[in-house]
Amino acid sequence: MAQDDEKQSVARASVQFVRDGETVGLGTGSTATYALRFLGERVHAGLKIIGIPTSNQTKELATSLGIPLTSLDRTPEIDITIDGADEVDPHLSLIKGGGGALLHEKIVASASKRLVIIVDSSKQVPRLGKFPVPLEVITFAQQLVRRKVEALGASVKLRLNADNTPFLTDEGHHILDCHFSSIPDVPALARQLSDMPGIVEHGLFVGMATTVLVAKGKEIIELHRDK
Repeated sequence: MAQDDEKQSVARASVQFVRDGETVGLGTGSTATYALRFLGERVHAGLKIIGIPTSNQTKELATSLGIPLTSLDRTPEIDITIDGADEVDPHLSLIKGGGGALLHEKIVASASKRLVIIVDSSKQVPRLGKFPVPLEVITFAQQLVRRKVEALGASVKLRLNADNTPFLTDEGHHILDCHFSSIPDVPALARQLSDMPGIVEHGLFVGMATTVLVAKGKEIIELHRDK
């Protein structure tokens, strides 16, 4: 089964977790986009929800699909968020931020009662690190952060657009993509990055996912975080 078919399959399965009357965090990225479209179909069929998007891109798509939107200012508690991930390990720790929305994604996830992560089979790994860990950084501290993260053993690259200009997040920051190859202690690295001045947010999501849905061929595997 092609990767894109798996993304659509797991996205369709995820929207069944959404119940009438809920506030829903709307993720960013290719798999989350499929979920958003399927959620739009349910809204058109009569589902009553209100969404909180994790990026300007998601906001625009949700609006075009007719999904009513709100903000964290007006609705600070979210019932469920559906989002994708770039890697998922056996502890349900994640690397997120390949789409550049890690800051808003983590904020929305932190306000959610349930975080449902949806991935195709290629994203399930025995250990995080092959995919780079994104760091959203303040430009003033960019080179300092780069040197400190390189000292931790990572290869660091500034994320660029197709025209070689720096990628800008929705908050106007740059992203450093940090290749660790393998991360033996994810919680420890997450703490180190969180404590580093100049990093606005990092793409390690530890202890946040309540459920992970993995598409493997035609099968959907449901994983739950240990309590």
